[in-house]
Amino acid sequence: MKGFEQAAALDPTNADYRLAAGVARSHAVTALIQDAAKDRLLGNQAAARAALERARALDPTNFEVSQHLDELADDTVRSQPQELYEQSSKPLGGPIQLEPRPGLHSFHLHEDREQMIPQVFQAYGLTAMLDASVHPFLTRFDVDDVSFEEAARALSLTTNTFIVPLDAHRALVAVDTSTNRNQFLRQDLETIYLSGLSDDELNDVLSVVKTVFLVQQSTLSLSSRSITLHAPERTLEALNATLQSILAGRSQVLLDVRLIQVAHTSSRNTGAQLPQSMGFFNVAAEAESILNANQALVQQIISSGLASPNDPLAILGILIASGQVKDPLLSSGFAIFGGNLNNCPNGLIGCKAALTTFALAPGTAGFNLNLNSSDSRALEQIQLRLEDGEKGEIKLGEKYPIQTSSFSSLSGSIPNIPGLTGAGTSSSLSSLLSSLTSSVPNVPMVQYQDLGLSLTVTPKALRNGDVALNLEMKLTALAGSSVDGNPVLNNREYTGTVTLKEGEATVVATELDKSQSQAVSGTPGLSEIPGLNNATDKDLQKNYATLVIVMTPHLLRGPQAAGHTAMMRVETGAAQ
Repeated sequence: MKGFEQAAALDPTNADYRLAAGVARSHAVTALIQDAAKDRLLGNQAAARAALERARALDPTNFEVSQHLDELADDTVRSQPQELYEQSSKPLGGPIQLEPRPGLHSFHLHEDREQMIPQVFQAYGLTAMLDASVHPFLTRFDVDDVSFEEAARALSLTTNTFIVPLDAHRALVAVDTSTNRNQFLRQDLETIYLSGLSDDELNDVLSVVKTVFLVQQSTLSLSSRSITLHAPERTLEALNATLQSILAGRSQVLLDVRLIQVAHTSSRNTGAQLPQSMGFFNVAAEAESILNANQALVQQIISSGLASPNDPLAILGILIASGQVKDPLLSSGFAIFGGNLNNCPNGLIGCKAALTTFALAPGTAGFNLNLNSSDSRALEQIQLRLEDGEKGEIKLGEKYPIQTSSFSSLSGSIPNIPGLTGAGTSSSLSSLLSSLTSSVPNVPMVQYQDLGLSLTVTPKALRNGDVALNLEMKLTALAGSSVDGNPVLNNREYTGTVTLKEGEATVVATELDKSQSQAVSGTPGLSEIPGLNNATDKDLQKNYATLVIVMTPHLLRGPQAAGHTAMMRVETGAAQ
């Protein structure tokens, strides 16, 4: 890369140097990204970040480098413990708190509430000041071994009153009505800024504030994107917790999906291949046929003195050695048996020994010892960031066009237009009319079908921190036949649900293709004898492809708080 950059600086007019430097830089960045991916898989975050930083220094605008840096940041955030909900900021001035005397007390009272309320407060060293709205009403109050907080809550529910602290040892008690609450409860002022919401969403939040939390003193400001509230502290705390959970959104899961495709091909051809056919012929007749077919060459051999006219075997040998004879029987070996040709000095024709001499030409034989084996692995790594209940879909494959219908944009009947439907003054209009009426083009309607893998995952975050994954896997391929010109699709589907702990992986494996064939080549009967069939030529082929999907969920945003709040049952009764 540096060499090409120096060459480009020395010769700025040569664009090849600049292009070569860019290609070299791209290769260097790719190598650094691959090194960072290996370090990340091994858990060496520092080395991975250092490699990505070097890659970003080489190519600051590379999108893949930025994406891998973001993934490293996500890994760092996931490794740090986080609270489910952030704590709200403390107010500048805290509310007045009562300081009751510590201890547990039991109450079994059946009297007027004007006398009951001060009696309960006095047990904890506090003074209760009753408002004029607290009228005499006979009430039963029975509790055992309770603190002041528990007693005050049960007393408020029993007598239908609420408590307003005046100082550390005195409290005002009034009947629980909206008018009294607006009059006696201290109102806090708070401004909530919601800059990320639209106008309609702001109005929806204001409606929730007024109808659910009964905060009537609320003002919406569209210019500052905020809501100003006047409400008691506990109401504001409940409102903030509700808005925080709503605005924070649902639980969020990062799903790490790895797809591994393993393909294995094996072909083995071993064993001996015996001759499947044999040739049988008379030597004298075959030799006489060769000599008669090559009389010109025979006369040349005799005239040159290479062989005597009475020595046909020598003449035949010279013809074969010179390569002038192209007989299929002579291309392979043969065995001679029967009479002796040397006893025929006066020629082959009429010689008794030649008539009883035959040759046997076996077919080709061989021994095979061949093995071909190949393995391939394809790896894909995909990350999906999904909300609770949101469907995420992964598709790997291609789109195949299928013709569903066709239509014509021209009609077979053309209106009668003078000069156009008739010949008119130009003879060329007739040929134009015939071409329009004879051929009406059809426009096909094509629908593209997804072929390959389609994986749909729907995560569900549970209260205990586990993640439930709803899996839908579909494999679509073209079948071997077609119907009315339309291809037949072969579909295989799997649907299931698995519950995993955060960071725990699940594996889904499927056989994409599997085939095996075996061919035996040998002598009938002999190849079927046990022990001898192992020496027979065998051609064995095995092919299979397996798809393995590994899914690991990581909980980015925690679910709702685990467990439930404590329940409290209060039985109230009144007697007149």
